[in-house]
Amino acid sequence: MTDSVARALEAALANGGHFGQLLIQRNRAHFIISHRDDEGRDDLEIFRKSEHALEIAKYDDAGNYRPLKTAPNLRRGWRLEVADFTELRRALDYFYPGRLAVIAAWKLDRLQTTPLRETLNRQSGMYRVAAKIFDEQIDDLVARFCRSDDGCLRTILWKRDQRGAIASTKLPKETCNLLVAECRKVVKGE
Repeated sequence: MTDSVARALEAALANGGHFGQLLIQRNRAHFIISHRDDEGRDDLEIFRKSEHALEIAKYDDAGNYRPLKTAPNLRRGWRLEVADFTELRRALDYFYPGRLAVIAAWKLDRLQTTPLRETLNRQSGMYRVAAKIFDEQIDDLVARFCRSDDGCLRTILWKRDQRGAIASTKLPKETCNLLVAECRKVVKGE
């Protein structure tokens, strides 16, 4: 899988250097990562270690914690310079945990997703009630919560149930823990 992860990253670099909200560029000395909306700015705060991506990705522009790293609210105003391909991969995994591996598995047709109903049926404790959500509620919730414009940058690959029903009839074609929590809120009327 490691070689396929490298190929997935190389494909992202060849595709204009865009990866989520990131712009990735390369000069002779290093790779440069910045927010894609900051392209061309020269007043950015400079960071030089891949680990700095953890702090950059932690909060949005307003200083609010970002629990979902694939949400389209990555803060702006920074530039991360890393020395080599290994550090670039590490930084990208800090920005978007596991996304390179998911892309690689998907491209190899090895990605195994779990239907939402199966995920909800496995819940215990305070999240057990989430399994009681109705299909109509799932439609509304996924359409509102998983939208790329202000929800999540991920592409939905999972199905609603074992029959293969699409995630929501209100969205175009991977469930996360935040969606499970939202299902619980819908069922409990919160």
